[in-house]
Amino acid sequence: MSAQAAETRKPIVVILHAEGALRRFEEAEALAEVRYATADTLGDALAGADALLLWDFFSGALWEAWPQGAPTLRWIHIAAAGVDTLMFDELAASDVVVTNSRGIFDRPIAEFVLASILAFAKDLPRSLRLQSRGEWRHRETERIQDATALVVGTGAIGRETARLLTAVGLNVRGVGRVAREHDPDFGVVHASDDLASAVTDAHYVVLVAPLTAQTRGMVDASVLAAMRPDAHVINVGRGELLVTEDLVQALRDGQIAGAALDVFEEEPLPADHPLWPMDTVLISAHMSGDAAGWRDRLAQMFTASLARYVGGDAPESLPNVVDKQRGYVTHED
Repeated sequence: MSAQAAETRKPIVVILHAEGALRRFEEAEALAEVRYATADTLGDALAGADALLLWDFFSGALWEAWPQGAPTLRWIHIAAAGVDTLMFDELAASDVVVTNSRGIFDRPIAEFVLASILAFAKDLPRSLRLQSRGEWRHRETERIQDATALVVGTGAIGRETARLLTAVGLNVRGVGRVAREHDPDFGVVHASDDLASAVTDAHYVVLVAPLTAQTRGMVDASVLAAMRPDAHVINVGRGELLVTEDLVQALRDGQIAGAALDVFEEEPLPADHPLWPMDTVLISAHMSGDAAGWRDRLAQMFTASLARYVGGDAPESLPNVVDKQRGYVTHED
């Protein structure tokens, strides 16, 4: 290939989609040579590719296909906020830049957290059960004003959640890698190593941390035992942040009042799982960030970054570059 041809060659972008769920990216096709692949065809599609979009962000196909893509790949973008399903040792050690979709899911997840808190405080699940039986029963409900929420995870989603909960009157604190005071969104941030002592006065413990080796199983029997008996756990991060067996036992023993769970260690949650019949548990199908139009917003984010890449921006200068060793966007705690 001549030097002039090399300069005018369009970059090759591979888009990994799930079987039977192809979405065409016309704007990306105008900017680059786009190859669409499923898990079965990813290896062949990656040969000579410059960039990869993981539209099927739960797929683990890249690990097996890595030898084909490693020689030429410069940039991988995942259509999700979390990168735990993507990362493996060879990728982490490589020069390939990884970016995520930070910002797309922040507000919807924060609203979902607020909705869960209101559902518990206003006893909405019981109202629905009573309604289904045609039973009129007056009760008193709780105020959320001045209740305490502990947000575990101080990245973009955690900060948006903190701002929204503060706006409706909750007292909000955070948990992150490093303890500090005078944080603009959390006030006080406790170190994750001190989680068991940080939860003791929280009415709501909200899990939005990324899944890493340090956060896996961080909410276990010892942390649950340290919570108030009227506390609720809300998990919209990753199911593996919480030891499910310990949660089930804590709920059975009345150690905590309830849980709202949008993510699980095993998804879909098996039909015979003991969480399903619990009146104190709200279960949703990993949907807290999926507000109407979310796929369009994800596509627009990727196309905007691709335009910058094609225009000459280095991958490391693109938005939302992830620290591959830690799984965080580089400037997040």
